[in-house]
Amino acid sequence: MSLRDQVLRGGFFLVLRQGLGMIVGAVGVLLLTRAIGPLAYGQYVAAFALLTYLSNLSQLGINVYLIRHTGEMSAATYHAAFSLLLVLSGIGMLLGLAAIPLLTPWLRLENFGPLVAAMIIGLPLQLAIVVPMSRFERALDYGRVAWIEVAGRLVCYAVALPLAYMGFGAWAAVAGWWSELVTVLVSTYAVSGFRPRLCWHRALAREMVHYGLSYSGAAWIRQLSTLINPLLLGRFLGAEAVGYVALTVRIVESLSFVMMASWRLSMSALSRVQQDRARLTQAITEGSRLQLIALGAPLMAFGWLSPWVVPLLFGSRWIPVTEIYPFVALHYLTNATFNLQLSALYVVKRNREVALINTTHVGLMAAGTVVLTPHLGLAGYGWALVLALLSCGVSYYYTARHIGRPDYRLSALWWTAMALALFWLTLGAWTAAAIVAALLWPATLRELKKYAKEFRRMFGGANQAVPDGKDAGP
Repeated sequence: MSLRDQVLRGGFFLVLRQGLGMIVGAVGVLLLTRAIGPLAYGQYVAAFALLTYLSNLSQLGINVYLIRHTGEMSAATYHAAFSLLLVLSGIGMLLGLAAIPLLTPWLRLENFGPLVAAMIIGLPLQLAIVVPMSRFERALDYGRVAWIEVAGRLVCYAVALPLAYMGFGAWAAVAGWWSELVTVLVSTYAVSGFRPRLCWHRALAREMVHYGLSYSGAAWIRQLSTLINPLLLGRFLGAEAVGYVALTVRIVESLSFVMMASWRLSMSALSRVQQDRARLTQAITEGSRLQLIALGAPLMAFGWLSPWVVPLLFGSRWIPVTEIYPFVALHYLTNATFNLQLSALYVVKRNREVALINTTHVGLMAAGTVVLTPHLGLAGYGWALVLALLSCGVSYYYTARHIGRPDYRLSALWWTAMALALFWLTLGAWTAAAIVAALLWPATLRELKKYAKEFRRMFGGANQAVPDGKDAGP
């Protein structure tokens, strides 16, 4: 099977997983947030954000090392990775527990300490999943990943929702998280057949840590943006504001499942053509257009319906979500245009440049939140998200310098029309005309016709294998 067909097959299952996860997650979050309200949801989100950052910090990029390793992967490498992750998870758990007394006075969020402690002790189980999951992703075997992750999500809400309606508040969400973790852990080991063995291989550990530090340094910086909501916005506006932003992000991420899938797929796919800069550049160009098409439509649809949908589905307590939604959606829409640049810079080992891009992004976002939120409230956080998008210019500079110059002319046209439509409540209904104009643009029509032909080839029985090395890229 050619690289192109492998990527298309893997991408299909990954998008399927994201789509099923979106449906399950949307229904689950809808019922959960209605039951526990913004305050309890904000408390849970603050604890979950800290846990997620600590989990990513503790992995040291070892999962990406396992996926990107060239050639055959030996059993000894997997066992060494598991052993190293076990040690790192223990260190991360202890550091997280020690940080709770320092963070609690700053946040001043009720129940934050007990909630985050109850989740941090599950860190070793989280990292125990990394190795078998990396084996699936290395093989682009996203079919198994899809069913395991969706099953975990179903169990999560099966546990959390009854507890939420019984009045357990944020603790209901914590119980759901634990049930999902255990389900995914057991299912992953049952399906993968991986049986870890404790061993210590100094050379392999040194190689993993060396790569992990160079990769994770950039990733840790980027992931700091996930802490801005609980640590800065929560400090200024309280747990309810954290809940409003978290629900908005959850809605946008559910609508952005194609973009989430492409990031995971791109690290496996782009690494296989990393020596061919022309193919990498073309993949970035094509990917930006595809993601804008796939992401823009659902984001705009929800934006137009949000004044009626949010109170109807989530309740009147969640109406402030409509205020922050256009900013969050614009943030994700723009990242959809540029996120493949970061993937490409990673695979060509330009981690220092990625770190500078991420530092710019997080710095602008944090500074904007600190300066604007006390004066403008939730809207101030929204404008901080817009300010952070200036980092995309830095991303383009390094991509052009080290890989090539992606052609964003058509993407820029689509992005402008979609951005105007997202802010229709402020700008007016005339913004719909911008979408019509972008769709009728001759270059747009040619591109859509090309995509339609490609999808007919994929799903109409005319898909023929292309010899390896002759495919046009992922």
